[in-house]
Amino acid sequence: MRVHVADHPLITHKLTVLRDERTPSPVFRQLTEELVTLLAYEATRAVRVEEVEITTPVATTTGVHIGEPLPLVVPILRAGLGMLEGMVKLLPTAEVGFLGMARNEETLQPYTYAERLPEDLSSRQCFVLDPMLATGGSLGAAIDFLFARGARDVTAICILGAPEGVAKIEQQVGDRDVTLVLGALDQRLNERGYIVPGLGDAGDRLYGTV
Repeated sequence: MRVHVADHPLITHKLTVLRDERTPSPVFRQLTEELVTLLAYEATRAVRVEEVEITTPVATTTGVHIGEPLPLVVPILRAGLGMLEGMVKLLPTAEVGFLGMARNEETLQPYTYAERLPEDLSSRQCFVLDPMLATGGSLGAAIDFLFARGARDVTAICILGAPEGVAKIEQQVGDRDVTLVLGALDQRLNERGYIVPGLGDAGDRLYGTV
């Protein structure tokens, strides 16, 4: 598994505002979108492309466009939905699926409550969106789900990660083709399974408590 922790002053700046408990939901949503676009730039370095011949006002030349089959962007509901717009702004031709996963706050184990994905993901490059890589349970289950459907390779984009979660994902994926892109790697998990220093519950801060 390849792990890339973004190191850019704009990313660090936006993360600082996201972490601040005084940041209101509208600002939190806007900054999340901007931050994900920056992370998506790093995450799509290996996106599959095909050569295409075009004619400029001056000459004929060869360029590239996104290859077939198209990449699949999969936000993990509900918090991952707040990352979707930032991702498709950079990769507008991608198709979008949805995977609903949640964590039992007592056992910290993930469960799936909804999915809307193609039945066959053969040769597909998949980009999973999940704001917080804490215990790694939900993201690990999502990665397994995609490979079981035939995905070729999976890139996970997370705003924050904890060392415990990274280690769990690395152990779980084995020799499968997985890339993990993080905005920052934080210190640890607390006794409740939250990232420290983290930014709290990303879903609640994006959409409010339900």
